[in-house]
Amino acid sequence: MKPLVASYCTYFLKGEMQHIYRQVTSFSAVDTFVITKFRENSERYPFEDVEIVRNARVSPIRRGILKYMKRAPAVVYRGEMETLRRVLLHRDPAMMHIYFGNTGVHLLPLIERWDRPCVVSFHGMDVQRRETERGYEAKLRRLLQSVPLVLVRSQSIAERLMELDCEPKKIRMNRAGIPLGEFPFQQRVPPADGAWLFVQACRLVAKKGLPTALLAFDRFVKAFPKAKFVIAGDGPMRDELTRLVRELGIQSAVTFTGFLSQPELCELYMKAHVFLHPSELPPDSNQEGVPNSMLEAMATGLPVVATNHGGIPEAVTDGTNGFLVPERDDKGLANAMVKLVSEPDLWLRFGAAASKQVANEFEQRRQVEALESYYLEAINRQSR
Repeated sequence: MKPLVASYCTYFLKGEMQHIYRQVTSFSAVDTFVITKFRENSERYPFEDVEIVRNARVSPIRRGILKYMKRAPAVVYRGEMETLRRVLLHRDPAMMHIYFGNTGVHLLPLIERWDRPCVVSFHGMDVQRRETERGYEAKLRRLLQSVPLVLVRSQSIAERLMELDCEPKKIRMNRAGIPLGEFPFQQRVPPADGAWLFVQACRLVAKKGLPTALLAFDRFVKAFPKAKFVIAGDGPMRDELTRLVRELGIQSAVTFTGFLSQPELCELYMKAHVFLHPSELPPDSNQEGVPNSMLEAMATGLPVVATNHGGIPEAVTDGTNGFLVPERDDKGLANAMVKLVSEPDLWLRFGAAASKQVANEFEQRRQVEALESYYLEAINRQSR
């Protein structure tokens, strides 16, 4: 009988959480069900076995005592702890995988009381400093000591957790898995008329470096006036970026598509020539892991021009399958773009190397098998 794993994800699933869906639908050595507070995008991410957590009713007097007199955490005084306890008693999983470190901090009272192991995966945004949340870092350190294993998507995230005193022997690398069959390699031909197509696919948020990408493209398009830049994704910076495009006067060359489905993204990658991803560390320290969209684009044979940030150098080797420049360096980014397209043999070689890198290091089945082995390791540790 396969072990049963509870997969806890507060939002199941936001549009950009394709990587989590790929995991929970690909297990073979374990079975899983999902626990969530908010079921979203169910048509895009269908999954039958979902337990939606509704906070148990807590009387106002009891809530006040727990919150103000006993200083109980929110997961307790809001009634969530009791609901989770009932779900876990009913389903009786062998362990729980909690997605995102900040969710692990929220569930720390449960983790410390439950008699089964929990593993927590860190993805990038969840290692940022939260100076406005009193005591957050202390709780995060407690979390890292409480769980038997910690999963990370990049070495840069692992290094950040070790700064928080996470024992290195607890850390396991769990790369984002890319289904190569959905993003096959395509041999490309350079455009004869200089109509290079650049693409960036991401949420429109500060750490993605989109203003830097637009400033660099503005420099590039002066040398290659037929070039185009497609930005696939949506987010809170949409209006700001649209204004920047207008200020630069490159409206005819830049397109915002909004979020695209996986087949639509693949189609876009097949038409494109270069993938841009100049990530940067914003003031809130929201660090990038290894971007999924970048890996998908690389799998199809797109070379990358990006920044030396977070986990990006773990997939992009400067001078081998792309170019890396410092963060916020739009001039350096533009120079790298020009150099890449000015040498067709180099461009072709980088594209082939990018696809090979993803196949060797990020193939989905291999990553899922590794994750299942970590689950079994955690379960076996508990049974000793």
